[in-house]
Amino acid sequence: MSATGTGPGTAGGRPASTGPAATGAGPEAAASGPGTTGGGPGTAAGGVTAGGPAVSGDRAGGPPTAPDTAGRLLGRLSVLPVLVAMAWMLAGLPLLLIGRFTPVLTLVLAVPLAVVLLLLGLRWTPGRWPGTLPGQGPPRTPWWATAGVLAIAVAFGVQQLIYHSQQIIVQIDPGSYLQFAAWIAHHGSLPIPQDQAAFGGTHGVLHFDSAAFFQVGDGVVPQFMAGLPMVLAAGFWAGGTTGALVLAPLLGACGVLTFGGLAARLVGPRWAPLAALVLAICLPQEVTSRSTYSESLAQIIFLGGLCLVIDSLASDGTAARVIAALGGLALGLTLLVRIDGVSDILLVIPYGGILLLARRPQAVPLLGGLAAGALCGAIDGLVLSRPYLDSIASSLKPLVALVAVVVVVTALAVLVLWGRGLPQVRSNWLLNAPAVIVVVVLLGFAARPYLNPVPKGHTAATVQSPYWALSLHWVFWYIGVFAVVLGAVGAALLGRRCLQGRAPAWTLPLMVFAWITFTVLLRPAIFPSQPWASRRLVPGVLPGFILLAVWAVAWLVGWLHRNGYGRVIRGGLATVCAAALVLPAATTTFGLAVRNGGPLGVRLVARGLAFKTTYAGELAAVNRMCAALPPGSAIVILDPKTVFRFTELVRGMCGHPAARMTPRPADVQQVVRGIRQAGRTPVLVAVSPALLKPYGGTVTQIMDLRTTRDSNIKTAAPLRPRHQTITLWMSEPAQ
Repeated sequence: MSATGTGPGTAGGRPASTGPAATGAGPEAAASGPGTTGGGPGTAAGGVTAGGPAVSGDRAGGPPTAPDTAGRLLGRLSVLPVLVAMAWMLAGLPLLLIGRFTPVLTLVLAVPLAVVLLLLGLRWTPGRWPGTLPGQGPPRTPWWATAGVLAIAVAFGVQQLIYHSQQIIVQIDPGSYLQFAAWIAHHGSLPIPQDQAAFGGTHGVLHFDSAAFFQVGDGVVPQFMAGLPMVLAAGFWAGGTTGALVLAPLLGACGVLTFGGLAARLVGPRWAPLAALVLAICLPQEVTSRSTYSESLAQIIFLGGLCLVIDSLASDGTAARVIAALGGLALGLTLLVRIDGVSDILLVIPYGGILLLARRPQAVPLLGGLAAGALCGAIDGLVLSRPYLDSIASSLKPLVALVAVVVVVTALAVLVLWGRGLPQVRSNWLLNAPAVIVVVVLLGFAARPYLNPVPKGHTAATVQSPYWALSLHWVFWYIGVFAVVLGAVGAALLGRRCLQGRAPAWTLPLMVFAWITFTVLLRPAIFPSQPWASRRLVPGVLPGFILLAVWAVAWLVGWLHRNGYGRVIRGGLATVCAAALVLPAATTTFGLAVRNGGPLGVRLVARGLAFKTTYAGELAAVNRMCAALPPGSAIVILDPKTVFRFTELVRGMCGHPAARMTPRPADVQQVVRGIRQAGRTPVLVAVSPALLKPYGGTVTQIMDLRTTRDSNIKTAAPLRPRHQTITLWMSEPAQ
């Protein structure tokens, strides 16, 4: 069994016999950052005993230490986004359930709750965290490290704001989430009424569903979980559609900031800017942060939850319990943001069991918070998004069954081992097992495309599995082979240290990152076109590889220091490794290439997606379309392509009843008569004027949008968007 932040072999709160307890910084704490001192590779014990929290300085009985203001600031800033997001979602969910999700009521509940969570979550934020490298005590945080992480997050947010997308028309997930948010922001309740009376009934031919919106009884139910739409609703209330759109880059920037804080906790503060930079420049992070994808918010909630759990391990008493409960709550709330959160947080359950066996005070609060957060997600899914859950039941039911099995096995293990505590892991083959597993699994993923070759030429859209075989290559494309190899080295070394109880802060992150990486790469469960499919990597896969890779670099630098190599060699190695992590990601994102020309005969060009905007102009086009629709009209859409894109947009953002039907003349005339009898103006909408001419009236073009959209490439990283033209016509049928 893997040890936690407590060290193996404990019972009744007594320290284990393996894994020495670490306190303040030892003499080897000098080898920390890239060729510098104080925060890189370090401690043999991970800073935690089996029976108590990680402490240092005067709390550990050692010499007093000055407050680490920079470290405490970085720690607080990195959990600030998750605490605010939790407060907003926890306040908004019950209001949405009772149909009272309004700006005033949400603020009345969310503001006091945010104050409470911030006071509890930030009050005990440690200024230092236990070192996770050989010879390192709790390192101090230099101001440049805090400033570096903050500067990278701000620069990332500014760049994303400049090039943010305007996915308003429902084509893929961001448009669906935005329309979901638009409805609840303006109406405060679900389901969405069909408003059949506006058409004089259904006439047996009208349908009210559309892409990502299910027709259920007399209502229309949005697809997906309500977490992100509730957050985007705040943008609608603050600044209309533009306010909702710009929230996406802000969420992405907060994700980078939170990741930098997690890197400071797990690797060392001096390495945090490097980790944040690699994440910020990798293409999937940029693509998802420019549009209203759920992955950006899920990343904040998930990584922020890990930060809080690690903070709880560095605390004791009330502080440990409160912060652990907040960490568990955050991890559980990932389910409220995306249904995949069920899998992402699965191994938190056995980790809680390990804490129970180790008699750690964090155990019960962590599991209680996890259950409370997951319950919020379950209520959302079962009450507000039940048709969505039904549509994915074939994959969701086995996952729920797996959760039940994990809960039962964990409970039985705790009962059986309660009197003995955690078993000590002494066997070399068990200690070496993580390294063997990492190598075998990664080699298997690397070989998969050769065992299941990707078809050449055009392949039907339904054939996905051959392209899923490239899932590890997706990671290669976006952060490079070197990062994956270093990540594997880090996972192998940390797996052994965690089993020995020498890297307690890493135990939960290593468990969940390994599980997420394995499950996502095994079956991405997404249409394999890039960059669309790369969003699967954003919440856990890329952060996990990057953290492990940076830890491995820090370990190598520390090894040089412990073996007597000078500052120049250590700094050179750190610089080379940092460049090897940054350049592959930058090459893909910026499309860096060398071309002939320039004063030297060669020039560097950037032709990637970093400085390109997709889905531009949609907001203005939609506003013009809504303005063109007559007041008091009922909209009938006559072709499937328009149904896919516009039905909910017309209903939610333009404010007109909308339905679809097959364009059969007799049926259309019957519906038109019904609309007039209901006292409304009938308006027919289609993508082609030819579909409207048979019904008379003036045919008017209400949209002619020329823009770009994401690439649709399956065997390489994308370098450029593709062009797209969207046209829309309307008519008022002659009487």
